[in-house]
Amino acid sequence: MKHKHIKISLGLLLLLIIVSQAVTIYIVYTKNQETLEKLNEMISLSEAETHAKINELSSAISSVSSAQSDLTEQLSELKAEASSDFSGIIEGAVHGVVTIKTDISQGTGFIITDDGFVVTNYHVMQGAKAAGVFTYDGEVHQVSLVGSNANMDIALLKIEGNFDELDLGNSDDVKIGDRVIAIGNPLGLSFTATEGIISGRNREGINELPYYFQTDVALNPGNSGGPLIDTRGDVIGINNFKVSGADNIGFALEINYAKKTINDISANALNMSVV
Repeated sequence: MKHKHIKISLGLLLLLIIVSQAVTIYIVYTKNQETLEKLNEMISLSEAETHAKINELSSAISSVSSAQSDLTEQLSELKAEASSDFSGIIEGAVHGVVTIKTDISQGTGFIITDDGFVVTNYHVMQGAKAAGVFTYDGEVHQVSLVGSNANMDIALLKIEGNFDELDLGNSDDVKIGDRVIAIGNPLGLSFTATEGIISGRNREGINELPYYFQTDVALNPGNSGGPLIDTRGDVIGINNFKVSGADNIGFALEINYAKKTINDISANALNMSVV
């Protein structure tokens, strides 16, 4: 009997030890899980804080870049307005200017949408059976004639690709004495820039309509259809013609009248407006 009691006691002690170890293991496991969850929460919080800091830094960098861009643009405008330096305006605008060569003539045009709509003078394309458009990067593009208005001397063309376009300004805001530049293809000298001022407004053109700026910017054969650009880099006129035998008396169609004509052409041809 004595040995039997000893065996029972040892069995109970062993069971107690096993249960105690199991409880201990469970408690340690539970504590470890709680610790791991807290650690994961801390890691997640750290990651979220890190992403937030990264986003704040990215926003700050973007703001600085935007401010620098705006400042550069403002400095270019100020220099141009003071007639000290048009280089910033020209550097930005020249990528939107094109040279147009046909089988019978050559002229200038400019891109008005990033998908390749181009404006030029109707007389540049008149009678042509073949034509090519040369962009500032030296590439030549096949061109299709969307439509034209002979009385306003405007032709709307289309080339395929993605391009830098020129912004169209508001010609009603232009004043006599405002400084302007013309970029064009005078006498075959592609992408030539000349500077001058607005000498008059609402002059009559060959079509007897008072829709033209008079300017002393030097215009020569090949400038036709090119942009007249203000100190903000906006197109405020389309260079059209000059007085024969006179020095620096040129005329450009005011852009507000051109916009209406361009949209009329595109509406008739495409059932849409492009500017």
